[in-house]
Amino acid sequence: MNNLKQTFAALVLVAPLLALAQPTPGIDQRQANQEQRIQQGVQSGSLTPREAARLEQGQTHVQNMENRAKADGVVTAGERARIQNAQDNQSKRIAKQKHDRQHDYNHNGRMDRR
Repeated sequence: MNNLKQTFAALVLVAPLLALAQPTPGIDQRQANQEQRIQQGVQSGSLTPREAARLEQGQTHVQNMENRAKADGVVTAGERARIQNAQDNQSKRIAKQKHDRQHDYNHNGRMDRR
């Protein structure tokens, strides 16, 4: 009986961690791709440090949405749709910032002029 209580207590403590570890492969892969796009923009100079910081904040927001969705152990279709919508918006922001006329080609933290 004592062993059963210990097992149950361990399960209660581990269950929330398992919920956070629930895989969301499409969402996770897209997050990784968008992070990579931001890093590539910084390395190429097409993103200024300020733009990159703002885009990273957006990525953090999307990650927090995913974490909240996973908190109860199930990512519903509605939650998944909201996350994907936020990822769509974030993707548009990344593209817009990478292709605007602000550049930091010499990586000094200042915007270069054409």
